[in-house]
Amino acid sequence: MRRVTLFVNGTSHNGKVVAVYGTLADLLSVASTKFGIKAANIYNGKGGLIDDIALIRDDDVLYISDGDTFVDPPNNPDSPHEFHSWAHTDWITLNVGGRRFTTTRSTLVKEPESMLAHMFRDKDVWGNKQDEQGAYLIDRSPDYFEPILNYLRHGQLIINDGINLLGVLEEARFFGIERLAEQLEGVIKNSQPPEDHSPISRKEFVRFLLATPTKSELRCQGLNFSGADLSRLDLRYINFKMANLSRCNLTHANLCGTNLERADLSNANLDGANLQGVKMLCTNAEGASLKGCNFEDPAGLKANLEGANLKGVEMEGSQMTGINLRVATLKNAKLKNCNLRGATLAGTDLENCDLSGCDLQEANLRGSNVKGAIFEEMLTPLHMSQSVR
Repeated sequence: MRRVTLFVNGTSHNGKVVAVYGTLADLLSVASTKFGIKAANIYNGKGGLIDDIALIRDDDVLYISDGDTFVDPPNNPDSPHEFHSWAHTDWITLNVGGRRFTTTRSTLVKEPESMLAHMFRDKDVWGNKQDEQGAYLIDRSPDYFEPILNYLRHGQLIINDGINLLGVLEEARFFGIERLAEQLEGVIKNSQPPEDHSPISRKEFVRFLLATPTKSELRCQGLNFSGADLSRLDLRYINFKMANLSRCNLTHANLCGTNLERADLSNANLDGANLQGVKMLCTNAEGASLKGCNFEDPAGLKANLEGANLKGVEMEGSQMTGINLRVATLKNAKLKNCNLRGATLAGTDLENCDLSGCDLQEANLRGSNVKGAIFEEMLTPLHMSQSVR
């Protein structure tokens, strides 16, 4: 894209910088709008009539006439015309962070609102400091400044390998080159890898398991296994804290000593799983199936499901001696024929639970909600002392 500076015929003030595109008629139309005249002719600085848009070069100074012949502008050393005449030929050297760059003043002022334009538009106005060779000192990174200078030279963003785009973006922002900053933001956004929230498959997870020593704890905290088939796998002592295991197939899996604290096991299938000493504090297992699970650890380590959400779970026939279900929610759960000897059910919500055929000997039900709970065909009688607060 070419840019030119336009003045009304015979003047050297109140110029307008415009983009050159399309035909000569398009440029005349833009000039008419900018100056409020009916532009008919375009002259260069020497009075030559421009009759083809191909004759116009980048950074030319042109004069717009409504039909009059060319009138030479007054000789004003402070006018934009005079500035332009020396800008094309005024070569200067910059010392940026110890590296020297040689360019023209017209290149540095191409972005009229940038800091570089304010620094070098007028000689000595900014008070730029110079080194002993006369190069203007700029305390910035030369690696990040080089792409900025090249952009001002030819209008294209070209960055060599090994240059951090974020560094160039910060330089563009520092020097106030907004169009380049917007372009860099787009490039950086497109270069970022897309966020992958897809669940881990069985094949991927088995690869992790095979690469991990049996005595090492595998950290799977917060990972997404939603819907994965992890059935019959040895998952002992793995850290699944806050992991997403919803709708997982964990049937007959060995979860001995596994940490499932605050994990999402909603609608998962854990039928026949080994859950000895499992940690399931505040786990969400609503709607899950845990039929025939074994929570009993011969070594005496008790499974901890304190505060877990077990609404509507199916746990028929599970072995849960000494299990901790304190303040857990088991509303509408099916616990038929479960072994709950010595279980801690204090403060547990057992509303509408089916506890038919359960063994509740020495179980602690103090403060539990047993509204609508079914206690039919109990293996041992339920004493009043077990449920009194």
